[in-house]
Amino acid sequence: MTEEIEKIEVLIIGSGPAGYTAAIYAARADLKPVVIQGLQPGGQLTTTTDVDNYPGYPNGVTGPEMMEEFKKQAERFGTDTRWGMVTKVDFSERPFKVEIDETKNVLAETVIIATGASARWLGLEDEKRLNGYGVSACATCDGFFYKGKDVVVVGAGDTAAEEATYLSKMCTKVTMLVRRDEMRASKAMQHRVFNTPNLEVMYNHETKSINGEEGPKGVESVTAVNNITLEETIVPCSGFFVAIGHTPNSAIFKGQLEMDENGYLLIEAGTSKTAIPGVFAAGDIADHVYRQAVTSAGTGCMAALDAERFLGSQE
Repeated sequence: MTEEIEKIEVLIIGSGPAGYTAAIYAARADLKPVVIQGLQPGGQLTTTTDVDNYPGYPNGVTGPEMMEEFKKQAERFGTDTRWGMVTKVDFSERPFKVEIDETKNVLAETVIIATGASARWLGLEDEKRLNGYGVSACATCDGFFYKGKDVVVVGAGDTAAEEATYLSKMCTKVTMLVRRDEMRASKAMQHRVFNTPNLEVMYNHETKSINGEEGPKGVESVTAVNNITLEETIVPCSGFFVAIGHTPNSAIFKGQLEMDENGYLLIEAGTSKTAIPGVFAAGDIADHVYRQAVTSAGTGCMAALDAERFLGSQE
């Protein structure tokens, strides 16, 4: 006798602000959501030490603490939160077939994808060692902590230029390390960089090491190397921002859902709906512009409401 396959009304893939907010709304609508937490339970925020810009936390909160509170709130309303990783999906017909940990299959009436995006890093050991102690991949999230200090930004595209000019408004000096002899950023963004007096661009420079200690002192300087002359320069700084892009965690949906050229899921404007009825996307997986916890939470709410209405229309 074969084991009966589990049927789920709302399956949420991912457990960051988008996933847990979707779970809160779906659970309150008595849709009995199941959250598959993924490789990084709590999402990118679990690698953030201090969150100062999320409403409702006047004294700030650590990323892991905030995500634990999101989880508890979702579970209070009956969300079933599970360890594991979705390894395969079949969206060709409803209910959708979803494989978890390459061993178990479930059938889902609706799926909310909240798998997020991962920041690209340089691959230096110092990045891991000092992550949260001066190393960051989000100037909008962490720039405030470096008010009146010197910082370094690595990158040459629009994101790097935007983050550098944003930081220049609060930091004493911003140094951009650009690997080539020119920037990839648009002419408009380059114009902003070149017209910012406290922003210096070091072309043909790469990061050799980030110097400092884990703890209150954190990052103290960066050793940059000229990739033509091999001359090394020590740049004093308190913050090191990596701005070389993000990779959306969408690989398992290739061939099933529409994506842009970078792999972000495409959704109907003003909704969380993908091109497949019953499949929704929320958070950074479908947002390469804002990438904030608060916007992710908002789209998680939208996805749950869209799923509820979809299920209602099927009855």
